[in-house]
Amino acid sequence: MKGPDPIRLRLYSRPGCHLCDQMRQEVDELLADRPREWEVVDVDVDPELARRYGEVLPVLLVNGRFFARVRLPRLAQRLRLLRAAARKAEPLRTGLA
Repeated sequence: MKGPDPIRLRLYSRPGCHLCDQMRQEVDELLADRPREWEVVDVDVDPELARRYGEVLPVLLVNGRFFARVRLPRLAQRLRLLRAAARKAEPLRTGLA
């Protein structure tokens, strides 16, 4: 029997970003019992990404949809993450638009 599909997580980040590391650790703890796939995108390798996200890191997408910027929502973090993960996945894009 096949288990649940992995939750696709994309984190816009940069090397040395303490808030980015903290967000990833918090998400891993909240979703410890769920399969997940991380893609960490260094915004500094692309001038457009650096312009778009450089001042608001980290940015987290869950299954291709925006979920959080700078910090995770304080209330019902796990419930919100699971609800976002339950939505139909969208193709991952480089922008939030």
